[in-house]
Amino acid sequence: MRKAKRKRALYLVGQILLWWYFHLVFRMKVVGAENVPKEGPVLLCSNHLAKRDPVLLGLSQSRQVFYMAKEELFQNKFLGGLFRALGAFPVKRGTGGTDALEEAYALLGENGVVGVFIEGHRSKDGRLLKPKTGAALLAYKTKAPVVPVCITAGDGFRPGPFKKTLIRFGKPLSAQELAIADESSMQLRRASRTIMARIADLREESLQDLGLPSQREPVPEKEAAHEG
Repeated sequence: MRKAKRKRALYLVGQILLWWYFHLVFRMKVVGAENVPKEGPVLLCSNHLAKRDPVLLGLSQSRQVFYMAKEELFQNKFLGGLFRALGAFPVKRGTGGTDALEEAYALLGENGVVGVFIEGHRSKDGRLLKPKTGAALLAYKTKAPVVPVCITAGDGFRPGPFKKTLIRFGKPLSAQELAIADESSMQLRRASRTIMARIADLREESLQDLGLPSQREPVPEKEAAHEG
């Protein structure tokens, strides 16, 4: 049995303390959290709208989510320890994110949940951006299932205080469904577009739930190399 990586105590306390605040202030509504496997390694692949997105995803389901963060946040020993306890791990600038990918491999090997913002940076208008290939590479290397996630603001653009925030989890994508044959750029780009297409589907469902018009666009091509 591939037991889930154990949740850290500080993370659990943070979930309890922040749950009410984020539900009241950001009017969180979560759909499909049961799609996150309760055991084994998982890749959560989400769009990215705001700095608070890691917190939203962490509060939206029961397992601890681990994220990469810029190395500068870890220079202070106390703060670095705090960020690590909360699930962050450092990525060095100028390395292409390879160091962070190695840590992600290790976390997935320990049956952890690793969160990846597949666009690589935040959207300024709420629309989906071009996917990068780091998540596809992680899925290929570890065979971890990919759970697509879409965060949608109540007006379809940027989230904000007292504006409804809808977080929708899709069904897991297995390594077989992604069908990545090797580490070539072509294979990773194709798999990234498959993941992004699922996120786009989730966004359309959320827009419909919110009573907003469709914003369906062609799934954007991959823009650059790995996340980070």
